[in-house]
Amino acid sequence: MAYNRVYQYETSPRKLEPEYEPIKREYPRKSTARRINRKEQAKIKKSMQRKIMIYVAIGFAALFIISYRYSSIDDTYALLKDKKSELAVIEKETTQLEANIENSINLTTIEQEAKERLGMQKLSPEQVVYVALPKTDHVEANSEEVKSTDLEENWFMKIINKIIQEFK
Repeated sequence: MAYNRVYQYETSPRKLEPEYEPIKREYPRKSTARRINRKEQAKIKKSMQRKIMIYVAIGFAALFIISYRYSSIDDTYALLKDKKSELAVIEKETTQLEANIENSINLTTIEQEAKERLGMQKLSPEQVVYVALPKTDHVEANSEEVKSTDLEENWFMKIINKIIQEFK
């Protein structure tokens, strides 16, 4: 290869041309590949964020339901405890009333109440009156015939009854 050996001042140097022809391969540009990759990554990132938000919402709903169940169980337990205390009070009153009834059934207590509150006294022999009744019972039969007006007679029975009454 022959070069011209003359140098010219204030000029840019000449470019040397290679002796061979370089092979040009076409590669995709990195910048476009990165842009496509970035768009896909952004889509993937958004979908991952959506999934995370959905999982968080589902977890929050599950925790809310569990806490609601526990609060309703606690309310039911409090109601049950109140009812048990009411039952204990009622049973206590019942036993007291039963004891009062047993005391009031006692004959001496009844007699004392009759004397104090009502001013009653025991019967004296002069106040007792004996009544003599006959020892036989007399039962009289009812001679009237009972007619039932509740039963409605059909037309055939009415005709037969009228015929019977005519012949009497």
